[in-house]
Amino acid sequence: MKLFITGISTEVGKTVASAIVVEALQADYWKPIQAGDLDNSDSHKVESLISNDKTVIHPNSYALNTPMSPHAAAEIDGVTIDLDAIVPPITENHLVIEGAGGLLVPLNDSDTIFDLIQPDHKVIVVSRHYLGSINHTLLTIEKLQQKEVQIGIIFSGDEHPTTEAIILKKTGAVFLGRINEETKFDQKTVKKYADKFRAVLLSF
Repeated sequence: MKLFITGISTEVGKTVASAIVVEALQADYWKPIQAGDLDNSDSHKVESLISNDKTVIHPNSYALNTPMSPHAAAEIDGVTIDLDAIVPPITENHLVIEGAGGLLVPLNDSDTIFDLIQPDHKVIVVSRHYLGSINHTLLTIEKLQQKEVQIGIIFSGDEHPTTEAIILKKTGAVFLGRINEETKFDQKTVKKYADKFRAVLLSF
């Protein structure tokens, strides 16, 4: 199973969600494009949050130095992101793929994160509640529906029943669970959520 994890915006909890899904499935992890924080990248964060001994963290296809949109970070580094150079790692394990920002974050003059999603991917959308998040979530899922992929949703943050109910009703996305506000996310917390999410992920 290949699970592509995207968010409705930046800073909505994609990396924590990725760590939980990785731990739940003891899956491999791959972040195709990392922009900035190369010494404490999302790959490093996921590695520090999981505790199983099966997961392999695969190297980025592009590791860019500046914390900006990938197309701009690539330009600063003097490179152009080429989709043909973004080749998924070969593994017999489940694979969790983490995007960067939202679906329409540009990679170059023509391609976006959306173009990384393949027909055999199942997509998990991480949605966090803020003013405007309903619109952002519905637009994200509407765009994904063009791919005719299976779509699940994880809500990040405190429960907001009216928001969650309207999103699920309008989209038909599979509700996979919620990651609540926590004092801190460490291996113990991630394992707790992994145990809670495992069954629904395996049936997704």
